[in-house]
Amino acid sequence: MNHSVFVIIPAFNEREVILATLESLIPKGYSIVVVDDGSIDGTTALVANLPVYLLRHTINFGQGAALQTGMTFALKEGAEFIVHFDADGQHRIEDIETLLGPLRTGEADVVLGSRFMREADRLAVPPLKRLLLRVAVFINRLASGIWLTDAHNGFRALTAAAACKIQLRENGFAHATEILNEIHRAHLRVVERPTLITYTEYSKAKGQPIWNAVNILVDLILKGVFK
Repeated sequence: MNHSVFVIIPAFNEREVILATLESLIPKGYSIVVVDDGSIDGTTALVANLPVYLLRHTINFGQGAALQTGMTFALKEGAEFIVHFDADGQHRIEDIETLLGPLRTGEADVVLGSRFMREADRLAVPPLKRLLLRVAVFINRLASGIWLTDAHNGFRALTAAAACKIQLRENGFAHATEILNEIHRAHLRVVERPTLITYTEYSKAKGQPIWNAVNILVDLILKGVFK
């Protein structure tokens, strides 16, 4: 049943788009957890009266911390499956079931969305970002030992058992590499499924700068993430 699927949505100053994202998602019947990560633009007030769980960080800790807060809460509430979903409208709601499929059948413990498994999805990625994501795939391989077709795709799904074995300590964007390291460490079964990411001017402005991959690499090396 959908209420056992907890969709975690980190939100930092998402006033412009959060209502559209939630109003499309709520009718699907999932348990929605919005983690307001220290917003100062009124995001909390917009979400407060909607039928979702609303958690709030008093200051901005970063996306990794928001996801960990959401997962910890979902597990306490009895989640069977957990989905990470962006607030900015980049992810398609219909792709949630695509990610959940291998979890429901027991094929995998973690399912990661990929922009590079279908030609149309690949072409939707801006060319320079497409190139840098290829480099990030190699960085992820060095850090985690896992070969994937995509990197830093925040659309993913986990079983509750898998989520219990993952502890995110990287608060910022480096959590996307760290979670792969955690998957490898815990010997979790991981598969990819195709997802289409919609790049709007808003989402491109809000997302991590494409050159931030270099900063993430340096940060991971300094913190000893590479094994």
